[in-house]
Amino acid sequence: MVAARITVNGKEAPISPVAPHTTVLDFLRERGLTGTKEGCAEGECGACSILVARPGVDKPTDWVAVNACLVPVAALDGQEVVTSEGLATAGEPGTAPTLHPLQEEMAVRGGSQCGYCTPGFICSMAAEYYRPDRRANADSDSAPTSDSDSAHCSGDPEHGPNGFDLHALSGNLCRCTGYRPIRDAAFAVGSPTEDDPLARRRERPAPEPVATEYVRDEASFLRPGTLAEALRLLRERADAVVVAGSTDWGVEVNIRSRRASCVVAVDRLPELRQLHVGSDHVEIGAAMTLTEIERRLDGSVPLLAGLFPQFASRLIRNSATLGGNLGTGSPIGDSAPALLALEASVVLAAADGEREVPLCDYFTGYRQSVRRPDELIRAVRIPLPLSPVAAFHKIAKRRFDDISSVAVAFALDIEDGTVRTARIGLGGVSATPIRALATERALEGEPWAAQTVEAAARVLQAEGTPMDDHRASAAYRCAMLRQSLLKLYAQTTEQTTEAVPS
Repeated sequence: MVAARITVNGKEAPISPVAPHTTVLDFLRERGLTGTKEGCAEGECGACSILVARPGVDKPTDWVAVNACLVPVAALDGQEVVTSEGLATAGEPGTAPTLHPLQEEMAVRGGSQCGYCTPGFICSMAAEYYRPDRRANADSDSAPTSDSDSAHCSGDPEHGPNGFDLHALSGNLCRCTGYRPIRDAAFAVGSPTEDDPLARRRERPAPEPVATEYVRDEASFLRPGTLAEALRLLRERADAVVVAGSTDWGVEVNIRSRRASCVVAVDRLPELRQLHVGSDHVEIGAAMTLTEIERRLDGSVPLLAGLFPQFASRLIRNSATLGGNLGTGSPIGDSAPALLALEASVVLAAADGEREVPLCDYFTGYRQSVRRPDELIRAVRIPLPLSPVAAFHKIAKRRFDDISSVAVAFALDIEDGTVRTARIGLGGVSATPIRALATERALEGEPWAAQTVEAAARVLQAEGTPMDDHRASAAYRCAMLRQSLLKLYAQTTEQTTEAVPS
């Protein structure tokens, strides 16, 4: 087997002799690329952001920003990485490099003060800069020159006149500069030129996944080439830790100093990266990233479309997977409530065959499920047709990039003013994600009216077994459950009123 290697800023480098648990962040810094910083080691600050060449949606390759502090460097065997240092263009010997347009705008608009977070911001900005479907707004032909100008030009403070989506920076924190000049820099850049090497790189396919067997100091990182091989490994290695985007395992390694004797990576297995829309269901591969799912579904599953912008940050969604989120069994994982409301099921694969389990039967206890150690989540299936009324309400201390105190997902079929079916998924109010079965019964067959909703909201308030912790009190969680249904009713009746001509 070929020795594990990674291409960094256009140059190949062997991964050896670092330990298998070594993160991309530590690997880069040990090689002198110190623009990549460690701020939180949990994927919450973005100081470690880098670009990775991944299979594209609109072009053969997308430049995707990820948290280098969470990803094991062995997971990028055979892959291409660009750091903040690699964005500038080298000059003649003895001369300074030419700054990338993003670096230039950050400098001239005062987007950097202490500079610690700046390289991470620039890498996240670069992923948006090179997004193939980014387009300037037709009603604006000039870059903003001030905070008020940028908001006025775009008509939306979160999207620039150049098509720049500020949500690309939702995983990046700055503690001293302030976000206005950073936003001004983001809204001022134009489009990549024809001779931009990173723009040209998008026209060629991303590196194919390679089978990896990286062993050092009695620890191993294994990337099987096929699903069958992965399932064989899980049957033979009871000590194996399965990782996809490493957004959960990376935290365990960094914060809790967890070490595994055997890590099996499944994030690039072709069998786990398919998305199929059939006549009676949607099947989503367990190893597709949330960003890939969001872009490929393109709003066709409205409940998921409402979930994705509220799930962590863009940096995390660029790596996180549905299989990983469900596999952890966390009671506050945001995808589970939405998938419960959608009546989804999980396809579990083992060496001796597959089985399909309704998600409402999947969780058995706190971070426990019916999945056996030798099984993988291969896919998530969502039955069709979808309920026409859908909403995802996340209650957290921050608007974005935060852990839920309570998450509530609704999928209702209301016909002629009567609730025909109701499915409600809850997170953060029990040891597992749950369906609000009593509330569903209180709604079904009843008129979608204020009296019905008020009565059902009182039932919803009593669902689950919420507890007091540092995120919220049990009383607050109960109140938010009740309020979420009242909010949904208000939203649906407002939409109905707006649709009726005066």
